Amino acid sequence: MMRKKSVSASKASLVLFLCQMISALEVPLDLSQPPTITQQSPKDYIVDPRENIVIQCEAKGKPPPSFSWTRNGTHFDIDKDAQVTMKPNSGTLVINIMNGGKAEAYEGVYQCTARNERGAAISNNIVIRPSRSPLWTKEKLEPNQVREGDSLVLHCRPPVGLPPPIIFWMDNAFQRLPQSERVSQGLNGDLYFSNVQPEDTREDYICYARFNHTQTIQQKQPISVKVFSMDSLNDTIAANLSDTDIYGAKPVTERQPVLLTPTGSTSTKVELRGNVLLLECIAAGLPTPVIRWIKEGGELPANRTFFENFKKTLKIIDVSEADSGNYKCIARNILGSAHHVISVTVKAAPYWITAPRNLVLSPGEDGTLICRANGNPKPNISWLANGVPIAIAPEDPSRKVDGDTIIFSHVQERSSAVYQCNASNEYGYLLANAFVNVLAEPPRILTSANKLYQVISDSPALLDCAYFGSPKPEIEWFKGVKGSILRGNEYIFHDNGTLEIPVAQKDSTGTYTCVARNELGKIQNEVQLEVKDPTMIIKQPEYKVVQRYGQVSFECIIKHDSTLLPTVIWLKDNDELPDDERFLVGKDNLTIMNVTDRDDGTYTCIVNTTLDSVSASAVLTVVARPNPPFDLELTGQLERSVELSWIPGDENNSPITNFVIEYEDGLHEPGVWHYQTEVPGTQTTVQLKLSPYVNYSFRVIAVNEIGRSQPSEPSEQYLTKSASPDENPSNVQGIGSEPDNLVITWESLKGFQSNGPGLQYKVSWRQKDVDDEWTSVIVANVSKYIVSGTPTFVPYEIKVQALNDLGYAPEPSEVIGHSGEDLPMVAPGNVQVHVVNSTLAKVHWDPVPLKTVRGHLQGYKVYYWKVQSLSRRSRRHVEKKILTFRGNKTFGMLPGLEPYSSYKLNVRVVNGKGEGPASPDKVFKTPEGVPSSPSFLKITNPTLDSLTLEWGSPTHPNGVLTSYILKFQPINNTHELGPLVEIRIPANESSLILKNLNYSTRYKFYFNAQTSVGSGSQITEEAVTIMDEGKMAMASRQVDIATQGWFIGLMCAVALLILILLIVCFIRRNKGGKYPVKEKEDAHADPEIQPMKEDDGTFGEYSDAEDHKPLKKGSRTPSDRTVKKEDSDDSLVDYGEGVNGQFNEDGSFIGQYSGKKEKEPAEGNESSEAPSPVNAMNSFV
Repeated sequence: MMRKKSVSASKASLVLFLCQMISALEVPLDLSQPPTITQQSPKDYIVDPRENIVIQCEAKGKPPPSFSWTRNGTHFDIDKDAQVTMKPNSGTLVINIMNGGKAEAYEGVYQCTARNERGAAISNNIVIRPSRSPLWTKEKLEPNQVREGDSLVLHCRPPVGLPPPIIFWMDNAFQRLPQSERVSQGLNGDLYFSNVQPEDTREDYICYARFNHTQTIQQKQPISVKVFSMDSLNDTIAANLSDTDIYGAKPVTERQPVLLTPTGSTSTKVELRGNVLLLECIAAGLPTPVIRWIKEGGELPANRTFFENFKKTLKIIDVSEADSGNYKCIARNILGSAHHVISVTVKAAPYWITAPRNLVLSPGEDGTLICRANGNPKPNISWLANGVPIAIAPEDPSRKVDGDTIIFSHVQERSSAVYQCNASNEYGYLLANAFVNVLAEPPRILTSANKLYQVISDSPALLDCAYFGSPKPEIEWFKGVKGSILRGNEYIFHDNGTLEIPVAQKDSTGTYTCVARNELGKIQNEVQLEVKDPTMIIKQPEYKVVQRYGQVSFECIIKHDSTLLPTVIWLKDNDELPDDERFLVGKDNLTIMNVTDRDDGTYTCIVNTTLDSVSASAVLTVVARPNPPFDLELTGQLERSVELSWIPGDENNSPITNFVIEYEDGLHEPGVWHYQTEVPGTQTTVQLKLSPYVNYSFRVIAVNEIGRSQPSEPSEQYLTKSASPDENPSNVQGIGSEPDNLVITWESLKGFQSNGPGLQYKVSWRQKDVDDEWTSVIVANVSKYIVSGTPTFVPYEIKVQALNDLGYAPEPSEVIGHSGEDLPMVAPGNVQVHVVNSTLAKVHWDPVPLKTVRGHLQGYKVYYWKVQSLSRRSRRHVEKKILTFRGNKTFGMLPGLEPYSSYKLNVRVVNGKGEGPASPDKVFKTPEGVPSSPSFLKITNPTLDSLTLEWGSPTHPNGVLTSYILKFQPINNTHELGPLVEIRIPANESSLILKNLNYSTRYKFYFNAQTSVGSGSQITEEAVTIMDEGKMAMASRQVDIATQGWFIGLMCAVALLILILLIVCFIRRNKGGKYPVKEKEDAHADPEIQPMKEDDGTFGEYSDAEDHKPLKKGSRTPSDRTVKKEDSDDSLVDYGEGVNGQFNEDGSFIGQYSGKKEKEPAEGNESSEAPSPVNAMNSFV
């Protein structure tokens, strides 16, 4: 919401224009001119008789006028009255009352005359009357005794004062008497009762009259009113009559309306135009009548009609002749109606249509004075010249009177005079002075030179050129020093000389010249216009919703003309911000800290400059959790239900979405509140279902989007009657804890579910599928009962029924339970093993007979363990592993086996008691697999053309080793990989000397072992042959330039720089970074070296966690260049259940497994060497 206003707005321009129009007729005071009355007292002047009387009369003219007064139509000689003085250089009279004068002695009609050599002006007739505030006349007031229901009027009749007093009714304690449709004060000051009631009885009805002029209050004697009710009146009559007399006052009877004022069916009212019309109707009746107003043949005027005094008074402001007509008031109650018609006539004292205006003429010119007025009746127009009726005034051949117009022709300087126009009828008069001033004056410009005007772009600009001259000068405007005359629709030229630019733009800025000329001369004046950019709020404050005690900020970012200094003011609800340190006013924002409910409202940012003002507003809504409900009430109490009602608390600007009802059981769980129900936020009553034998208290919590209110105060308590239980225990179960018992358990009823005192349970059971009777026992309020001496694991029918002192709950439903389990009796038979591959086997068995399980069949457990490795023929510690297969399965998969090993297994059945006997051990063997990587690879004894390799056999051969495979390739200076060479080495070797290598060359080696199944994981290493120093020296001697000092210095500098760069690179490499050689290797993979898959292509290798740990990727080798393969095991967690893995229904293993392989030769990024700077240099030679 944004508002904008400008100093140069259209309304302001209109006001300025009118002001300048008036000022254009002003004659400069240095020129001769007739008198003009500038200030005078009102026509009807009521004065305070205790203070001096000041009768004002001020005038201007050249030469300065002299003053004289008349009183009651005759000359008032102030020099002969010591109490009367005239202010110096003024016509204002001061009558000294405070030093012995009497105000009454100076009552009368006064008129002031201001005169100089060019004419005389006169004031209105000023009627002086002192105000009066007389005392009430003494009168004997009889007590008013009235019957209940009758009407009553208490008359005030205040003394006649000047001006009339203001009337009001009070009691002895100076408290205003309450008024209503039934009791109200009339326009005449009387107090009207449409019907009296017993509470109207009192002895201090006092009417007060306040006289504002004298600031006094007069009090009437108290009036007593006694209202007799029908009951008291009958008692009084009965006490004074015998039993045989017939007595009895009538009861209060209802009456149709009767008008108390005005009386009769019609009346008339005359009001003057422009005044306030007040019409009144007050009616008696029982019930109290209601008043309605209509205008016959028309509508009540909109926007000017008001109803007062409980619609008993019709008020129309600023009446005009169109408001004349018949106005009807209608008083109505249930028994009928009464009405009254008031005929209104609107008369009018004279009012101006065209008042005469001062006339400035040059010798020989013509002119007119026009005096036109209207009124009802039509006023008479009369003319005076210099205060004398024009008929007896000195003759002037240049003037001619034509009714309401005086025509002047070929005026001369002697024609200067002041003319008075008087318009009068029976309701008043108008008097206006207008002079004719004959002057011959060259033009003069009254606006100051080089005056600066500043306006906002796109708003009007008004450039003033107030002027005077006789004859009247012509005005022309120019822009710039040598600009052409301004013409066209983009300018407006006013008669008073003002130039208006309706829509000023930035290019309107500049110098404007006003030229005034008449036959006696010419004059010009320059003014400056600056057009400024408007002030704008480019980011207005926005509507905000904030939680109580939060923080909120309103933005007000402005853009303004750089030459204007803006001031920003923040308002709250169109008033100043609270004087509170929580309100922080920044350059572009207003921040409110720790917001409270009082901060709710509209915030306005107002930006003011000297030329314009803009504002923008936003509403802040403070929300919070609702206040708690209150006034909880219980109604309609029944044995099983009650109605709860409440009054919602303040929702704190966030609508209540629902109410939560909670209850407390003071009998069973005092102090603990439970959820009962909830209802929508529009509902404030709810029918609640109750349980017997509960001492209820309720509370209500209101919920809105912000959160939950505090709980309401608890309701009154309501204790329901006892009854037999409605429900039985839940979750009844029968499970034996021993082979010869049955343990029956249930969830006990809660306290309020007992429905009464003495809660117990009837526990019943019988063996299922056996023709037995129910065995029952009644137990106390417990949740378990044990039946002993039962057969092992047989089904039982069980039921538990609640009862209390008032009876049993409904018949409970039956559940099936079992007596205690025992260990299974037999082991699974026909156990068979099928080896799938070197790491996976499938086992089969026959199920055991269900009768031998002696409990709930839970599944089968397979125990298996490694006996020995076939490649090493050495026994080791036996660790048995277990896989569990739930349900009645007869097969399963055994994952994670070690290749080329001997295993044993057995199978056992499982029930709730435990495991049965094991089946005979079954032996099976796994075939060979691929070996693990060699345990280490070490490279020693580097020479110019050879390297020595040493290695250790694989930690897990997984079969019989057939050979080792060595592959190597050189790495040149640009880190590119050379041709790959492969060597097969017998399995019984553990070292090898490689010869015929290139000197000072880095090589990368890939080494792995093989069985008959395939190649295992590889291990990698790098090494460098040493440099041939002799050849380098010979090469140096062959280059003569090498002996030059400058070349040696240059080479040293290059070598030092390379050394520094290499040290930095290899420090980064030792920290685990990937160096460029590795990136080249990744980009040139050896297609011959690929990770080997198992024969079946499905599962990889698995071994015990003690023997096989996963290789850590990217780990660095020790400083002796030995690569060690850490032990690793694949886990069995993914097989069976528990510690074991998980299988599909057919026993197949869920998931895919494969052994972890070393990367291919071209992709390896592990190095077994911690390189030295010397080796690094060798690699770059």
